[in-house]
Amino acid sequence: MEDVDVQPWVKNYQPGVPAEIELPTESLTAMLERSVAEAGTRPALEFFGRRTSYAELGEQVDRAAEGLRLLGVRAGDRVALILPNCPQHVVAFYAVLRLGAVVVEHNPLYTSRELRHQFEDHQARVVITWDKAAAAIREFPADIEIDHVVSVNLLAAFPAIKRLALGLPVGKLRDTRASLTAPAPGTMPWKHLLDHGRIDPAHPGPAVEDLAVIQYTSGTTGRPKGAMLTHFNLYANALQGEAWMQGAEYGKEILYAILPMFHAFGMTLYLTFGIRKQGLLVLFPKFDTDLVLAAMKKSPATVYCAVPPIYERTAMAAREKGVSLRSCKYCISGAMNLPDHVVELWESVSGGLLVEGYGMTESSPVAMGNPFHPSRRAGTIGVPFPSTLMKVVELDDPGTEVAPGQQGELLIRGPQVFKGYWNNPEETAKTLTADGWLRTGDIVTVDADGFATVVDRAKELIITGGFNVSPSEVESVLRLHPDVKDAAVIGKPLERGGELVAAAVELEPGTALDEEALRAHCREHLAGYKVPRRIVEIQDMPRSMLGKILRRQVRDQVLPQL
Repeated sequence: MEDVDVQPWVKNYQPGVPAEIELPTESLTAMLERSVAEAGTRPALEFFGRRTSYAELGEQVDRAAEGLRLLGVRAGDRVALILPNCPQHVVAFYAVLRLGAVVVEHNPLYTSRELRHQFEDHQARVVITWDKAAAAIREFPADIEIDHVVSVNLLAAFPAIKRLALGLPVGKLRDTRASLTAPAPGTMPWKHLLDHGRIDPAHPGPAVEDLAVIQYTSGTTGRPKGAMLTHFNLYANALQGEAWMQGAEYGKEILYAILPMFHAFGMTLYLTFGIRKQGLLVLFPKFDTDLVLAAMKKSPATVYCAVPPIYERTAMAAREKGVSLRSCKYCISGAMNLPDHVVELWESVSGGLLVEGYGMTESSPVAMGNPFHPSRRAGTIGVPFPSTLMKVVELDDPGTEVAPGQQGELLIRGPQVFKGYWNNPEETAKTLTADGWLRTGDIVTVDADGFATVVDRAKELIITGGFNVSPSEVESVLRLHPDVKDAAVIGKPLERGGELVAAAVELEPGTALDEEALRAHCREHLAGYKVPRRIVEIQDMPRSMLGKILRRQVRDQVLPQL
């Protein structure tokens, strides 16, 4: 299993894809500096029609890095980012890395409660946040010490905003913009971070093996774990993606940043791969078919990676409105299973291939994919990426491989595999074997040509809209409600892919089920995508002899009611 080039799957690679990549020897900041020097005035970012060149991006990164240095950020410090996709997100990401500090990405839609648990873990003292999320930081208890909060107002990124977008008379635009771009209370406005000169080029930068990002991922315990990703891990995954997308040209590709950059898939696709290829990143704070189709007319996408529901909605809207998607050459679906009907719809409208990939936060994130070639196999997650090995082992014995074609747990090894969980050696030991194999927790079968098919998840995570939901986390919130004695949260498979979050609750005596009241309670503590869409009552919760709820039995019992 040690030599990639002799593995059976390599023969199914698209012609030109190497069995192994040249491993990175420099940091992500060095990669950015090269792209800035070579691309110069070519556009790097586009946000609601306004473009930022690579030269401008490089200058803003240097200024923001100097501003953070003056705030006291030093190598190894954690800096929290709580931002949607916007130009400031790209600048902040690289400014933090330039100092040798560590980016900690957060979902800007998280509640204060959800963010608090992560801040208690990573203990970042500097935060760069969307101004709308600043209130969640202010609600932290006093024992979470934050030194500086820098707030970002999205309107500041496009001063030439279209009047119709705000519905404003022309004469009132200036006054309205001034009020809308006022900094959140108790924060420093983003522009002040850039008021200083550029950082001294001699200021030490990071090394290739240094920690770059802590990316939180939910586990079966319901307690998020911070996956530690180094410059080497993330740069390697960008190089693997570059090898996979044969024919992608430097300075010619247009990537639609519709996946959130706080998610591992979006982070690698846009912030590392896209910047390395000197592409144009068209940034969307959230997915909107009208905005996407309007952008297609000005800057047609060549790289359009998403989750299945987005492909379906984009294709249907484009067909209805007569907008061409023929520019989309590289389309990878990830984060959830890809239904056949979505593939057929997308390919009939775009004329290109839509292939499924596979990964997880702990693999930076992409580990496997289907080739952009007739050798692709629908319904599978594809084959390992260049420089990546896989094996399938007994569920309870990661040292014993199963017979070919048999079900077992998928293990991955390669340069993109993370270094462990932040401050959590116990979970690290459960996930990484002593010889560097990543236990994915997914049960697969692998055919003779190396194509893998996921048949189940050893973990009980629910995947909805491309995001992971921990049943334990939602259950703990439901149990806070006075009417709920106990709860079990499950995923209901949807015909169009993904799952619906559902809950079975055991109620306290004398109470009646009020679904909407329980959902409202959940919304106070959880991001919207984690809130159960269906809640049913169950009289006697199935339990093990130790009293643990048996979610699989609950699932079998309540699925017919959902």
